[in-house]
Amino acid sequence: MSDVKQPVVLTGDRTTGPLHLGHYIGSLRARVKLQHEAQQFLLLADTQALTDNVGRHQKVTENVIEVALDYLAVGIDPARSTIFIQSQVPELAELMQYLLNLVSVARLERNPTIKAEIQLRGFERDIPAGFLTYPVSQAADITAFKATHVPVGDDQLPMIEQTNELVRRFNNTVERQVLVECEAVLSQVTRLPGLDGKAKMSKSLGNAIPLGASPDEITKAVNSMYTDPNHLRASDPGQVEGNVVFAFLDAFEPDVQKVDELKAHYRRGGLGDSVVKRVLNERLQALIEPIRTRRREFEGDRAEVLNIVRRGTMRAREVAGGTLSEVKGALGLTYFDQ
Repeated sequence: MSDVKQPVVLTGDRTTGPLHLGHYIGSLRARVKLQHEAQQFLLLADTQALTDNVGRHQKVTENVIEVALDYLAVGIDPARSTIFIQSQVPELAELMQYLLNLVSVARLERNPTIKAEIQLRGFERDIPAGFLTYPVSQAADITAFKATHVPVGDDQLPMIEQTNELVRRFNNTVERQVLVECEAVLSQVTRLPGLDGKAKMSKSLGNAIPLGASPDEITKAVNSMYTDPNHLRASDPGQVEGNVVFAFLDAFEPDVQKVDELKAHYRRGGLGDSVVKRVLNERLQALIEPIRTRRREFEGDRAEVLNIVRRGTMRAREVAGGTLSEVKGALGLTYFDQ
């Protein structure tokens, strides 16, 4: 028997809306693959989503099952992956409380991901405390399951770094190896641009293509994509860099030679935007159609989807509870244990 331990993977999504192609290329494809190679926990991060959705809690809770449906639609197998709801695993909140004692406010404010998100939301100094401590919450999620690998986008790398800082600080404090450091798993395409070419793909910015998009919605989205504003006629040489259509072709078209030929033709002139968009539209239609079909099948029995998540949450509590017991034991918080 091999002595190599199976990797443990923790990943998840803030449940503020159904998932889109940016999520798919960023980590969903990796999650489907990893479930055959690792023990995988998929977190529906409703608690974290509430940190910047005050007064919009109903939107967050309604989308928990929507994200679970997306997971199942892309091929996540609940027999291989544990899907669970963050707020229903109280062990995570307790572990976060202990980890908060190991990090300063100044260190949290220096986290590049948090700094960028604070600026994006216009919080300035009026930062919700829950949002500022988001990295510690994420660290609790990861360490509770002793995850060794975490699929993330490159913008989340500072979060992994801070998680490992907390792991080392805790283990040094209790003078034993209790928590486990993790490593980031980056996809080949770490970030997909939005349809407008001005920002990463985001449902809140209105520049995303949902995984459940209809054929007409896909066509409309592709036709609206930002290309080269100076490519006014098909005969004009065009620029590929910054061209959203080609960014999508790089991400979703498996025939690399075909994409390279399209790029070369576009650069030298003689290839219209409408032709390139038609190629991309056909590719995305073929990609999303089976996902959309599976999603509709699961939507027909939402009670079973809820049962899948309930069973996953019970499993998650067992695992997180075991880690929490180790943490409390290391801290001496075992007053009544015999």
